[in-house]
Amino acid sequence: MGPIRTPRPSRPFPLRLPRRPGLGLALLLIAVGIGLPLRAAPPSAELLQSLEAAFNGQGELNALLDQGPGLDPGLVERQRRVLRAQFPDARWQFSAGPVLSDGRPTVTVQVRGSRQDGPLRFRLLAEQQLALDSDGRRITGQTVLREQSILRSGEAELAVTLQIPDAVLTGQRYDVDVLLDEPLDGAITAGGIVELTAEQVRTLESPNLRLGALGGGGLFRTVQAPLTPGSQTWAVLLVHPEGLLSVSKRVRVVADKAQLKL
Repeated sequence: MGPIRTPRPSRPFPLRLPRRPGLGLALLLIAVGIGLPLRAAPPSAELLQSLEAAFNGQGELNALLDQGPGLDPGLVERQRRVLRAQFPDARWQFSAGPVLSDGRPTVTVQVRGSRQDGPLRFRLLAEQQLALDSDGRRITGQTVLREQSILRSGEAELAVTLQIPDAVLTGQRYDVDVLLDEPLDGAITAGGIVELTAEQVRTLESPNLRLGALGGGGLFRTVQAPLTPGSQTWAVLLVHPEGLLSVSKRVRVVADKAQLKL
């Protein structure tokens, strides 16, 4: 891979995100709250195995999904196809996640994939924690509890620390920080942070992002949550001599402090 040219700070830079972390069922990034009515039963281990196989092309996905709260099977299938088109070797993995404070089990979904774009090779690692509803045979609803994706170029592992909360209260001011763990040592590095609109989230649209030169070892921004429950999704891009790093992170916005601990 040749040297990476750092864009001028004032020039818009097209941010190529991993098409919204792309966790199959968890690709659906519409704003869903945690304060939902009494939930149906969680999916069985056998149903999760079938779901994982279907996302990986071994089974009929539509037969395992039904319209319900936070879940549109048609949209899930379309977004899965977009992800597979961008990352042909994408693989999903479903596993049991931690139990919530209210006793609900959760499911952790990971997806890994790669693609070649000219001289650059991109590697995707994305993860979500979900609370899923089931009628015993199909998934009938979902709540996205946590979500994060990282897309890297090249083989180098640019070490960064994400200091972005999973959940905040309505109207709260909070920090969206991305720290470079290693000293810059004179390297020219640029980056930017942008909030994705609901339409960009729904359609998997990659936004344009203005980059600025980094002089403090990372990106730092203080933002404010909306006054109504829902979610915010942040996109981050770092341009470094060792490669590009694209991060997306979903932040739940809740009205009850108890929901921050889920």
